[in-house]
Amino acid sequence: MLTLLLLRHAKSSWDDPTQGDFDRPLAKRGTKAAALIGKHLVKNALVPDFVLCSTAVRTRATLTLVMNEITEDRPKVLYEDALYLADPETLLQRIKTLAQHPTVLMVVGHNPGLHALALELTGGGHKAAVQSLAMQFPTAALAHLTFDVDGWRRIEPATGTLVDFVLPRRLG
Repeated sequence: MLTLLLLRHAKSSWDDPTQGDFDRPLAKRGTKAAALIGKHLVKNALVPDFVLCSTAVRTRATLTLVMNEITEDRPKVLYEDALYLADPETLLQRIKTLAQHPTVLMVVGHNPGLHALALELTGGGHKAAVQSLAMQFPTAALAHLTFDVDGWRRIEPATGTLVDFVLPRRLG
Protein backbone atom coordinates (compact mmCIF):
# COMPACT_ATOMS: atom_id res chain seq x y z
CA MET A 1 0.00 0.00 0.00
CA LEU A 2 1.39 3.39 -1.02
CA THR A 3 0.27 6.76 0.29
CA LEU A 4 0.41 9.93 -1.79
CA LEU A 5 -0.06 13.33 -0.17
CA LEU A 6 -0.70 16.18 -2.60
CA LEU A 7 -0.22 19.54 -0.88
CA ARG A 8 -0.97 22.83 -2.59
CA HIS A 9 1.20 25.71 -1.41
CA ALA A 10 -0.30 27.93 1.28
CA LYS A 11 -1.83 31.35 0.55
CA SER A 12 0.73 33.66 -1.01
CA SER A 13 1.09 37.40 -0.77
CA TRP A 14 0.20 39.76 -3.60
CA ASP A 15 1.35 42.85 -1.65
CA ASP A 16 4.22 43.67 -4.02
CA PRO A 17 2.87 44.07 -7.58
CA THR A 18 6.42 44.17 -8.98
CA GLN A 19 7.22 40.71 -7.62
CA GLY A 20 7.18 37.86 -10.11
CA ASP A 21 4.91 34.87 -9.56
CA PHE A 22 7.79 32.50 -8.78
CA ASP A 23 9.09 34.79 -6.00
CA ARG A 24 5.88 35.50 -4.10
CA PRO A 25 6.18 34.80 -0.34
CA LEU A 26 3.46 33.45 1.91
CA ALA A 27 0.78 35.72 3.33
CA LYS A 28 0.15 35.70 7.08
CA ARG A 29 -2.88 33.44 6.56
CA GLY A 30 -0.71 31.04 4.56
CA THR A 31 1.86 30.82 7.33
CA LYS A 32 -0.79 29.74 9.81
CA ALA A 33 -2.37 27.26 7.39
CA ALA A 34 0.93 25.54 6.57
CA ALA A 35 1.68 24.99 10.26
CA LEU A 36 -1.81 23.51 10.75
CA ILE A 37 -1.17 21.03 7.93
CA GLY A 38 2.14 20.04 9.54
CA LYS A 39 0.40 19.40 12.85
CA HIS A 40 -2.27 17.36 11.05
CA LEU A 41 0.38 15.15 9.43
CA VAL A 42 2.04 14.45 12.77
CA LYS A 43 -1.23 13.90 14.65
CA ASN A 44 -2.47 11.42 12.01
CA ALA A 45 0.86 9.59 11.52
CA LEU A 46 1.11 10.81 7.92
CA VAL A 47 4.66 12.10 7.99
CA PRO A 48 6.06 11.42 4.52
CA ASP A 49 9.18 9.37 3.85
CA PHE A 50 10.05 11.52 0.85
CA VAL A 51 8.96 14.93 -0.48
CA LEU A 52 9.03 16.37 -3.98
CA CYS A 53 8.65 20.16 -3.88
CA SER A 54 8.47 22.91 -6.47
CA THR A 55 11.29 25.44 -6.17
CA ALA A 56 8.94 28.46 -6.06
CA VAL A 57 9.32 30.61 -2.94
CA ARG A 58 5.77 29.91 -1.73
CA THR A 59 6.07 26.12 -2.04
CA ARG A 60 9.42 26.07 -0.26
CA ALA A 61 8.05 28.30 2.52
CA THR A 62 4.98 26.09 2.86
CA LEU A 63 7.14 22.99 3.17
CA THR A 64 9.45 24.66 5.71
CA LEU A 65 6.48 25.45 7.97
CA VAL A 66 5.09 21.93 7.58
CA MET A 67 8.52 20.45 8.38
CA ASN A 68 8.87 22.66 11.47
CA GLU A 69 6.06 20.61 13.02
CA ILE A 70 7.85 17.30 12.34
CA THR A 71 10.32 16.65 15.13
CA GLU A 72 11.24 13.03 14.39
CA ASP A 73 11.99 11.02 11.26
CA ARG A 74 12.12 14.01 8.94
CA PRO A 75 11.76 13.04 5.30
CA LYS A 76 14.26 13.51 2.53
CA VAL A 77 13.27 16.49 0.36
CA LEU A 78 14.01 17.05 -3.30
CA TYR A 79 13.31 20.49 -4.79
CA GLU A 80 12.68 20.47 -8.54
CA ASP A 81 12.23 23.35 -10.98
CA ALA A 82 10.09 21.16 -13.24
CA LEU A 83 7.37 21.02 -10.58
CA TYR A 84 6.74 24.78 -10.79
CA LEU A 85 3.27 25.11 -12.37
CA ALA A 86 3.57 21.54 -13.70
CA ASP A 87 0.64 19.97 -15.52
CA PRO A 88 -0.87 16.72 -14.19
CA GLU A 89 0.93 14.57 -16.77
CA THR A 90 4.33 15.97 -15.75
CA LEU A 91 3.54 15.41 -12.08
CA LEU A 92 2.36 11.85 -12.63
CA GLN A 93 5.36 10.94 -14.77
CA ARG A 94 7.70 12.35 -12.14
CA ILE A 95 6.02 10.30 -9.41
CA LYS A 96 6.19 7.16 -11.55
CA THR A 97 9.92 7.56 -12.20
CA LEU A 98 11.02 7.89 -8.60
CA ALA A 99 14.31 6.13 -8.05
CA GLN A 100 13.44 5.82 -4.39
CA HIS A 101 10.33 3.93 -3.40
CA PRO A 102 8.99 5.58 -0.26
CA THR A 103 5.80 4.27 1.29
CA VAL A 104 4.48 7.79 1.96
CA LEU A 105 5.25 10.41 -0.69
CA MET A 106 4.29 14.08 -0.51
CA VAL A 107 4.27 16.42 -3.51
CA VAL A 108 4.12 20.16 -2.80
CA GLY A 109 2.99 22.11 -5.82
CA HIS A 110 0.58 24.39 -7.61
CA ASN A 111 -2.83 24.55 -9.22
CA PRO A 112 -4.23 23.82 -11.69
CA GLY A 113 -1.90 20.83 -12.15
CA LEU A 114 -2.12 19.50 -8.60
CA HIS A 115 -5.92 19.64 -8.56
CA ALA A 116 -6.16 17.97 -11.96
CA LEU A 117 -3.78 15.22 -10.83
CA ALA A 118 -5.79 14.56 -7.66
CA LEU A 119 -9.00 14.30 -9.70
CA GLU A 120 -7.32 12.07 -12.29
CA LEU A 121 -5.93 9.64 -9.70
CA THR A 122 -9.07 9.40 -7.57
CA GLY A 123 -11.05 6.28 -8.38
CA GLY A 124 -13.15 6.29 -5.23
CA GLY A 125 -12.95 7.02 -1.56
CA HIS A 126 -14.64 8.91 1.21
CA LYS A 127 -17.76 10.44 -0.37
CA ALA A 128 -17.54 13.85 1.32
CA ALA A 129 -13.83 14.12 0.52
CA VAL A 130 -14.40 13.23 -3.14
CA GLN A 131 -17.20 15.82 -3.40
CA SER A 132 -15.05 18.49 -1.75
CA LEU A 133 -12.09 17.74 -4.03
CA ALA A 134 -14.33 17.88 -7.11
CA MET A 135 -15.32 21.46 -6.26
CA GLN A 136 -11.90 23.01 -5.63
CA PHE A 137 -8.33 22.56 -4.34
CA PRO A 138 -7.72 25.70 -2.26
CA THR A 139 -4.38 26.88 -0.94
CA ALA A 140 -2.81 24.63 1.72
CA ALA A 141 -5.31 21.87 0.98
CA LEU A 142 -4.03 18.30 1.28
CA ALA A 143 -5.31 15.35 -0.75
CA HIS A 144 -4.54 12.02 0.96
CA LEU A 145 -4.66 9.12 -1.49
CA THR A 146 -3.75 5.46 -1.13
CA PHE A 147 -2.88 2.95 -3.84
CA ASP A 148 -2.91 -0.82 -3.60
CA VAL A 149 0.19 -1.31 -5.78
CA ASP A 150 3.77 -2.39 -5.18
CA GLY A 151 5.58 0.60 -6.69
CA TRP A 152 5.04 4.17 -7.84
CA ARG A 153 5.52 3.14 -11.49
CA ARG A 154 2.21 1.27 -11.24
CA ILE A 155 0.15 4.34 -10.35
CA GLU A 156 -2.51 4.92 -13.01
CA PRO A 157 -5.54 7.22 -13.40
CA ALA A 158 -8.56 6.31 -11.26
CA THR A 159 -6.61 3.74 -9.19
CA GLY A 160 -6.32 5.81 -6.02
CA THR A 161 -8.60 5.90 -3.02
CA LEU A 162 -9.15 9.40 -1.64
CA VAL A 163 -8.93 8.80 2.10
CA ASP A 164 -9.27 12.47 3.06
CA PHE A 165 -9.23 15.97 1.65
CA VAL A 166 -7.94 18.26 4.37
CA LEU A 167 -8.70 21.98 4.39
CA PRO A 168 -6.77 24.09 6.92
CA ARG A 169 -9.85 26.15 7.80
CA ARG A 170 -11.41 22.97 9.19
CA LEU A 171 -8.37 22.24 11.36
CA GLY A 172 -8.29 25.32 13.52
